[in-house]
Amino acid sequence: MARKYVTPGKKTSPGLLKRLGIGILGGMVGGLLTFGGLYLAMGSSLTSTPETTTNSGVQDSNGQTQVSNVKLDVTSDVTKAVEKVQDSVVSIINLQQSQSNDWNSLFGQQGGQSEGDSQSEDDSALEASSEGSGVIYKIDGDDAYVVTNNHVVEGQDGLEVVLADGTKVKAELVGTDSYTDLAVLKISSEKVTTAATFGDSSALKVGEPAIAIGSPLGSDYANSVTQGIVSSLNRQVTSQNESGGTISINAIQTDAAINPGNSGGPLINVDGQVIGINSSKIASTSGSASGVSVEGMGFAIPSNDVVEIINQLEADGKVVRPALGIQTIDLGSITSQQQEQILKVPSSVTSGVVIYSVNNATPAEQAGLQQYDVITKIDDTEVSTTTDLQSALYKHKVGDTITVTFYRGDEEKTAEVKLSVDTSINEQSTDSSN
Repeated sequence: MARKYVTPGKKTSPGLLKRLGIGILGGMVGGLLTFGGLYLAMGSSLTSTPETTTNSGVQDSNGQTQVSNVKLDVTSDVTKAVEKVQDSVVSIINLQQSQSNDWNSLFGQQGGQSEGDSQSEDDSALEASSEGSGVIYKIDGDDAYVVTNNHVVEGQDGLEVVLADGTKVKAELVGTDSYTDLAVLKISSEKVTTAATFGDSSALKVGEPAIAIGSPLGSDYANSVTQGIVSSLNRQVTSQNESGGTISINAIQTDAAINPGNSGGPLINVDGQVIGINSSKIASTSGSASGVSVEGMGFAIPSNDVVEIINQLEADGKVVRPALGIQTIDLGSITSQQQEQILKVPSSVTSGVVIYSVNNATPAEQAGLQQYDVITKIDDTEVSTTTDLQSALYKHKVGDTITVTFYRGDEEKTAEVKLSVDTSINEQSTDSSN
């Protein structure tokens, strides 16, 4: 249909004006009747609009700027997940003896204080040494249990837990496992309202959302939430704790922001289930003078591994692991001359673990392993270093039988070994006991 345009300023005939006037009048009457019907149907809401929205902002009837009364529904899978678990996330304060108390101990108690009174004085002299995060995972009568990292509680003389509402409660250390960097604390359940639920970390998919909750930089920023994704699975993360012991984690990698103080806090999925305990991050690379700054590479201990460890810590206060009963050194640290003259292994064998001592009455001795044997496999798992050997052993339980593949000189052999208890976990230096 063709459109007719009226040019502004051009004169229009009287007949046309009359017809236009009748049309406009009819339209106005019809509009008023329609508006009246809507007014009666909807009540007075149409006349009580409290704001005027313009291109220059929201204003009231007097032209004053005001806050919009439009309320947004921002509920999402993330907010629902955080609501489920947030009240179970805590801050953990590592208390240690103050310097002044050390001086008092050096020069003796002052003011005639008796030795029997020293405990209360010691408690009062404890100071916050460091802070981390944790999550309440179990309420059992008068007690509630908290899981965190071992490095959060390492060296403690006392522990405090700060609940989500800010309440501080004393905590008792139930047990620690330095190898997986996990610890369990016990607190009073009097003011605890929520315990978190563990999800199945074996069902995780790379790319699915991951949410970290904790206290970055300490309890001043308690219950901070960061969001990212599961970046990768089964990352082998190996490091050393402050005591020089090995930490080995088959970790979940995430780009959710994890900062100092987040350690021990939960990594959760969109259903609010704990899928990991945040443990570490890569902040920069080494190997050069300046290093390279790294962002978005955090690591969490998978929930399935966490559950296995915390159940043992609750029951025994420690994790019992198997051992072969040998002292070892990496083949890579042996010179080529020593390999040729002492070990006499084929030149094709470039990695493995050398036995330099076999303890008496141990599984290794009973299985016939000897000094200078070079272990290359545990079952079907390749062994290149002592850390690999430990990781392979610690996947088994005391009493399990494993197949050890090794070289004795230029001959490859196997031995069936029934594992016993490791009595020297983390007593490692350049060499290692396994």
